Amino acid sequence: MSKQLRDALIEALEDEYKARATYRLILSKFGAIRPFVNIVESEERHIRALIPLFQRYGYALPEDTWQGRITIPASVQEACQEGVQAEIENGAMYRRLLNLTTDYPDVQTVFLNLQRASQTRHLPAFQRCAERGTIQTGQGGRGHGRHGRGCRHGA
Repeated sequence: MSKQLRDALIEALEDEYKARATYRLILSKFGAIRPFVNIVESEERHIRALIPLFQRYGYALPEDTWQGRITIPASVQEACQEGVQAEIENGAMYRRLLNLTTDYPDVQTVFLNLQRASQTRHLPAFQRCAERGTIQTGQGGRGHGRHGRGCRHGA
């Protein structure tokens, strides 16, 4: 199989691993706040969508080594702003990876679906979160106190 395909799959999976690890740490620090509580579940689905491609093309599945490599933002507001930037970068990464995998329609389908989720769901949720400055817990209540400023929209 193609080294270019293998590298594209690894890059996509590593990006999804990193996002999941980041959002898990944010949740552990700030509690079940939106949009992180919803988006971390989505990142898990993204990872599960990529795994069959590794199996189909006979590539070893890279281990998730992101635990302990993430710096947690100081506030929910900062986390939301970083989420915006991460999703912008994710969209650009998938545009580039789509150009590298044109000979693999199954890979293209997965990459397009992941890019669409990032750009049409995650990015707007983080943008609203960063703009509004108040947080909402995953249980539907509003949180204040130690959480400071953050977001109020679910993804």
